Amino acid sequence: MKSPYKELKEEALLANKEIPARGLAMYTWGNVSAFDAARGVFAIKPSGVEYDKLQIDDMVVLDLDGKCVEGTLRPSSDTPTHLVLYRAFALEGESKGKVGGITHTHSTFATAWAQAQRSIPIFGTTHADHSPNGVVCAPVLSAEAVAGDYEAETGKAIVEAFKNPPKDFAKCCSLPLKKRGEWMLVPHENPFVLVAGHGPFAWGENAHKSVYNAAVLEEVAKMAFVSLSVNPHTNPLASYVVDKHYQRKHGKNAYYGQK
Repeated sequence: MKSPYKELKEEALLANKEIPARGLAMYTWGNVSAFDAARGVFAIKPSGVEYDKLQIDDMVVLDLDGKCVEGTLRPSSDTPTHLVLYRAFALEGESKGKVGGITHTHSTFATAWAQAQRSIPIFGTTHADHSPNGVVCAPVLSAEAVAGDYEAETGKAIVEAFKNPPKDFAKCCSLPLKKRGEWMLVPHENPFVLVAGHGPFAWGENAHKSVYNAAVLEEVAKMAFVSLSVNPHTNPLASYVVDKHYQRKHGKNAYYGQK
């Protein structure tokens, strides 16, 4: 009997295989999920299964209450984080309908910034092509949060960082931060985040795009590290250049690429 979630599971499977292909994680150090908003379910990698051994039937499908809808394996231990983010980002507000996949990795440079507990400033046009702001680093979780529902609390910390970024985050940005709805950082316009002491998460309109953004984040983190190595006093890029590069790809009059 054909699974009603075959396409969703295949999307998740192929995206998870992109993680090692892009050098974003070793062994089983990452996961991708694919979200179907119409049905309120997402497919995610099973916990601890190596990427080269993954099969479509290994993917686990869950609803937004965290209940397993299809699959026999235990889902990724990061599943509650994905669940919190879908509920906050994809179902309502400024990014409703614009988040259909989430990727978590432990890629080297992005994780290094997370371990240093530092947001990544927007230093160049590579960064500005994908986000108009720095990459915010959510703070280290409290002892109480870690002792509780750790992975769900990680998701909540990310959501809070997008609603109320750390006070010093403005120094990582060129453009002034402006609140839209409840968000200081609109999720689909800022498609990645760092969690202090942990690592990066990224998202996109589908699972493949979330992996793409995870790869972009790794390169941006690497470039920022090298920039500060060359000049420790590097400042964020001029605001008018940031705005130009972001708008030409994502603005209402965008002209990058083909129609």
